[in-house]
Amino acid sequence: MDIQLKRGLLDVCVLAAIKDGESYGYKIIKDMKPYIELSESTLYTILKRLESASMLTVRTAEHDGRLRKYYRITDRGQKRINDFKQEWQEIVSIYKFVTKEGDGND
Repeated sequence: MDIQLKRGLLDVCVLAAIKDGESYGYKIIKDMKPYIELSESTLYTILKRLESASMLTVRTAEHDGRLRKYYRITDRGQKRINDFKQEWQEIVSIYKFVTKEGDGND
């Protein structure tokens, strides 16, 4: 798969994992696991990129004596999810075109 396409898909997946409320790294990985495997190093690279793009905010709080980063989606991040949903329709159309069987009009 094209690396740029995969990067875009993973970004949207991470945003979707936190769209319903604040979350943290381990929980994001756990929530995504039924759909996609993601390593911690990959996740934290994505989270950093999304934070830099103002698609999520980060706060640090103590939990069980350790500092934990909590991530929350921003309006810009929610817009990215909405844009992706619209873009996906075009991707599905392209997929259908590429994978269609001959229609017998040869």
